[in-house]
Amino acid sequence: MKHEVELEIGGKRLIIETGKVAKQANGSVTVRLGDTMILSAVCASERPIEGRDFFPLTVDYREKTYAAGKIPGGFFKREGRPSEKEILSCRIIDRPIRPLFPDDYKNEVQCHNIVLSADQENDADILGITGTSASLVISDIPFAKTIAGVRVGRVDGQLVIFPTFAELEESDINLTMAGSKDSIAMVEGGGREVSESDLLAALEFGHNHIKQIVAKIDELCEKAGKKKSEYTPVAPDETLKNRVIELARERLQDCNTTADKEERGSKKNALNDEVQEALAEEFPESENAIRNIIHDLDAEVMRGMIVNDNRRIDGRGLDEVRPISCEVGVLPRTHGSALFTRGQTQALVTITLGTKMDEQRIDDLEGESTKSYMLHYNFPSFSVGEVRPIRGVSRREVGHGALAERALQPVIPVEDRFPYTIRLVSDILESNGSSSMASVCGGSMALMDGGAPIKEAVAGVAMGLIKEGDKVLVLTDILGDEDHFGDMDFKVAGTAQGVTAFQMDIKISGLDLDTMRIALEKANKARMHILEKMNAAIPRSREQLSAYAPRILTVKIKVDKIGEVIGPGGKTIRSIIEATGAKIDIDDDGTVLIASVDGAAGEKALQMIEEMTEEAEIGKVYNGKVRRITNFGAFLEILPGTDGLLHISEIDNKRVERVEDYLKVGDHLDVKVVNIDNDGKIRLSRKVLLTAPARKE
Repeated sequence: MKHEVELEIGGKRLIIETGKVAKQANGSVTVRLGDTMILSAVCASERPIEGRDFFPLTVDYREKTYAAGKIPGGFFKREGRPSEKEILSCRIIDRPIRPLFPDDYKNEVQCHNIVLSADQENDADILGITGTSASLVISDIPFAKTIAGVRVGRVDGQLVIFPTFAELEESDINLTMAGSKDSIAMVEGGGREVSESDLLAALEFGHNHIKQIVAKIDELCEKAGKKKSEYTPVAPDETLKNRVIELARERLQDCNTTADKEERGSKKNALNDEVQEALAEEFPESENAIRNIIHDLDAEVMRGMIVNDNRRIDGRGLDEVRPISCEVGVLPRTHGSALFTRGQTQALVTITLGTKMDEQRIDDLEGESTKSYMLHYNFPSFSVGEVRPIRGVSRREVGHGALAERALQPVIPVEDRFPYTIRLVSDILESNGSSSMASVCGGSMALMDGGAPIKEAVAGVAMGLIKEGDKVLVLTDILGDEDHFGDMDFKVAGTAQGVTAFQMDIKISGLDLDTMRIALEKANKARMHILEKMNAAIPRSREQLSAYAPRILTVKIKVDKIGEVIGPGGKTIRSIIEATGAKIDIDDDGTVLIASVDGAAGEKALQMIEEMTEEAEIGKVYNGKVRRITNFGAFLEILPGTDGLLHISEIDNKRVERVEDYLKVGDHLDVKVVNIDNDGKIRLSRKVLLTAPARKE
């Protein structure tokens, strides 16, 4: 039976419907905003997956090209591997729902999100959070609480819920968030150097609208919700648990006062082996259970140290940033490079400057576009001392790269000022917490080292949280273990003026605004400290580009001259490229970009194009070539492809009877442009350049 709920929000209708399609799924809904519609369906396996020590949750988000009335490009003419946009959308859906399943629930769960209709105004990604939550809430799958997702923008100082693509172009805030009726569960977005207070106001505004959507989902659940299925939690053997605690607690306390990550890991591995060996005879075939008990005990010990003793693993205070080292120009042949090290996290970031031909071309539901700035993040296994299969880019790498890219976007110079395609690559060489924020810091310094005229530096820091009962402690610049065993990973990046990017993930069910306010205040202090260290290494962008970077020259020609520069079949432009070695790109508006590492080659190409497209000017003298002679004068080529008439009366100061007496085809002579009429016809004169004859007395 079909059921639906409807809500007017921000002047738009949000409709959530179930019971019409995908009825064999455990739960399914369609969510519609404007004419954008998404189908969300969830399924769970009937039995838990044996041997898994993690929750097997898969979230998928796919954009069907038919949703926008398009046919996929390429040979196969069907949707292929997920795009970067689809991967990022999967992540924003996954992060808020994952903590809401029971800790010991091991049934495999799949959450599908399919974009069915795209109106080119409203993005479907945010509907995936609401749709997935609604599907889970009305299904028989155990799920802790109802959540919903919204996007918040700010246009002309006014906060906007569910801003359109056009509104986001004008917005100085782009905030995606998810939450329940009483707390915030996930935050991601960027801003044009917005203040922490403005960000908190946007969060409060968004949360107020989330509450309205949550109420509607609960209303739908009352109409169409299924009874939740029962599952049997897998409780550890109490005798085994007590024996492991007896053998491991004190040793874990020692491990968690070892600052070095590698040494700490070795101690914990040795401890696990010793406990396994000691209990092997008493508790056979309990390796996984012992390992899980040690893991939970490790979390308890580390959290207890922080809550009871205000003591962190590496001995830092709660608000203290790890030691920082900043270097620039570390690679000899790149266009710019920086090595940023914070504790045991290290990012090597390089900048490569290219031309317009190097832009990334994007074809998605919103249409075709190009991208002239990109940041790519790589996380090789050696950065954490591991061995694992070497495969393509992971979802995590895509997400971390997108966050760092967003953080630097507000300071990237506009094309008119710096007409280069910019590619930053962050290779993580060591990782022990917050490598994405290290990529932001390293990326900022690499931009400056490469001579990109950015107005100021950008830094980032990751904030953590330990919440035990009523006691809430916010940690600055978290380690990997503090992220793993803690309750929050809140990354905040920005300049000295304001926040440019943020991302919050939590492992608890929600977070209140007061805690977020404290985290943002502490992140601001940490960011100022990091910026001070970065500015000491490189305070401003270099005046000159690297000797190995292309020099780009720009000239604007008339649109009707584009064909002349290109020539038949591209013959003319190829000849210029072959003669100079420069790269040449011509826009439809007549803008010509000339790029060459050798400055002289670029200047030569520019000169050739200017000569080819130069237009005659009244009063200017040209050395023309006689192309044709008539009885009333001669036609001279004064510029490539441009002829003018030298009338017989303008050849000499005295009367000329026959043009042939003075000129022949192929002659070169100086002439002056004396007139250009409305039809573009050019009149030339030679006699005005001749010395006037002496006057008779």
